[in-house]
Formats: sequence, C-alpha cells, structure tokens
Amino acid sequence: MTVAAGRQFLAVPGPTNVPDAVLQAMQQPAVDIYAGPLLALTDRVMAELARLFDTKGRCFIYAANGHGSWESALTNVLSRGDRVLVLESGCFAVVWGEAARKLGLDVEVVPGSYRAAVDPAALAERLKADRDKRIKAIMVVQVDTASSVVNDIPALRRAIDEAGHPALLMVDAIASLGTMPFHMDKWGVDIALTGSQKGLMTPPGLSFVAAGERAWQAHQKAELRTPYWDWTFRSGDEHYMKYCGTPPEHLLYALDQALQMIFAEGLAAAWHRHALLAEAVRRAVGRWSEGQTLQFNIAEPRERSNSVTTVLLPDGMSPQPLQDYCQQRCGLTLGVGIHKLSGKAFRIAHMGHVNAPMVLGTLGVVEVALQALGIPHGAGGLQAAVDWLGSKVPA
Repeated sequence: MTVAAGRQFLAVPGPTNVPDAVLQAMQQPAVDIYAGPLLALTDRVMAELARLFDTKGRCFIYAANGHGSWESALTNVLSRGDRVLVLESGCFAVVWGEAARKLGLDVEVVPGSYRAAVDPAALAERLKADRDKRIKAIMVVQVDTASSVVNDIPALRRAIDEAGHPALLMVDAIASLGTMPFHMDKWGVDIALTGSQKGLMTPPGLSFVAAGERAWQAHQKAELRTPYWDWTFRSGDEHYMKYCGTPPEHLLYALDQALQMIFAEGLAAAWHRHALLAEAVRRAVGRWSEGQTLQFNIAEPRERSNSVTTVLLPDGMSPQPLQDYCQQRCGLTLGVGIHKLSGKAFRIAHMGHVNAPMVLGTLGVVEVALQALGIPHGAGGLQAAVDWLGSKVPA
C-alpha cells in the first residue's frame, strides 16, 4: 500500500523545482542569433544578473554547469604555478580546489570541518604568514550543499583586509544566490559565480560569473586563459562572442522568465521567504532530534543555511530506508548525503521555487516515515514548523 499517487515532491538541493511559467517560456521556436529580439534578451539578462549579484562589474554567461563557472573564474585571472588558498567547510570548495590543481595551480587547503563554517581568524593568520604574498586568490563557497553550512563572506573579507593581503576573493554562490543576501561590491568580492539550477529556478545548463575591477586587472596578465572561457573574447562587440558561439537560446528564455519572477517578488522578499521556510525546517529537525537519533550536521545554529538542511543519522544507521520510504510510499524525493556524508545523512532542500505547502508537505512525509520505520525521534516536528510559520506570517 502506498500514498504516492499524485504530484511528486522534489526536495533535493539541485536541480530544484522549475516553475511552470519558466518551462513554458522555453516553448517557442529558435530565432536568429545575430539580430533581433535575442540581442535585447541578452542585454536584459546581463543587467538582471548584475542586479542579482549586486555589482557594477562585468557578467558572463556560459553554457555549462557550476563546474564550468569554477574553471572560468580560475583561468581568467591566474597563471600556471600561482598559489590559491581553498577554505574548507564541506566538500565543494575542496573539489573546486582539485579542479585548480588539474589546471596547474599550486593549491593549499585551509583545513575546516564538515560541521562548521570557515573561521575568519584562521584565514587572517594564514594570510599574515604569507609575507611574500604568494597567494593570488582565495576560494570559498557561501553555502556548501553537502554540509549545508553558510559562510560569513563579509567577515572573511574583513579578515583579508586585516591581514593587508592583496589576494583576490572568489566566492561560489551557486547554492545561495537568490536565497539570501549577496552584495558583491559592498562585500569586496572580486569574482562571484553561480548556476541556473538552484535558487534561480531554471533548468541546469547555465552558469554565470561576475568579475569586479581587481579581477579584470588580473585578467590582463593571466596566462591560463583558454578560448571558451576567455572574458576578453566574450566582451567583444559581436553577439555570438557573448556565448563563444551559438547562444543557449531556450535556456535564456527560461532564465529571463525566472529572473522576472524573482524581481517581481522582490529580492528582499525572496530572501525573507527562504529564511522563514528554512527556520520551519530547522524547527522540525530540532524537535525530531530530541529523540537522540537525528541531529543537525551543522552544530552552530547561526551557521545553518537557508538553502538546505543536512540531517545526520548515528553511525551504523543508513538513511536509505527513510529515503526509500519517502519516495516509494509517499512520493517525496529527499536529497542524499554526499562525499564524506554519503550513507550517513539526508538533506532537505528549501530553495528556489518553494512555498509553505511544499515545505510542510515534505516535513509531514518525513515525520510519517520516521514513525512508520520506528526510528526514534521527538514528536511534533511538523507542528513546530506550523507554529513557527503561524507566528511569523501575518494574517
């Protein structure tokens, strides 16, 4: 017996749910890539991206996933043998660092934890020790989707300034842009990047890089530049140069519609919606954890992201039965634990095209699964989420 018939729920942290209006925006014929409305679309989307990153810097669009934007950031400002500093707080900054190593860069990892944010003091200490200023760039994620941590980017910028270090600050905002504040210029971020498939509610296949003035200056001397990623070529006057060839037309239609929806809601309103729904999830997980079986992966409450929540199980207890029950019996797909948390955790995504019914439905199904499988847990997790939203969403 199942109760899975009906619309399937997706609660994975990417690709996230795509709005019907965004899907419908793609349902139109291809157009001329050299003239006409596609040129105006490119201009509009570029301006919308700059607004989203909150920057006066240059924006670039790639037909690629987030790994492509990683490579763009690295190859456009660095040269073989340059040293880069990777700030660990989960898996994705480290994986980005592995990509840098394969490009011939000298990669150093500041060790961190899968359970905590980057320590700004540790960064300042390492930079002060770099008296020869060999470190050319610092790489960090704002939100790591494996650990579900959120890093304090302004605090990291202050640590760099305190050390008086000239290294470029590169921030991966793939799992955070559109879900929480990001102010590239105000925070002193030199390069920011993101992808289409998370907070931006667009199908996978596009990634974006924003480059500030210091990054553009470094670009002039970079020796890792390659034809596809090259910012100079993509800054050319011809429209096809913006994409290094044929534009990904239909994904651009989708992106334009998604960005219009975000700005129609209002960026501040979208951030607040994510904060409310994320806290509803945390209220539920907090109640479940009273059974001393489940626990938050991120120990410090202020370091828990508004995009995704990672829930740990005890050593020796697999999350697979819970995930299978939710999907096969109830029609809910949860995120799995990945990298060091593979087989040890499940993840609940709450980013992008998500609202109260979706979050409460997800939490309700998880609570059903916990009960059906006899997993010890504190009672009333769903009610705690309802009480939170009822107190914070005014009539």
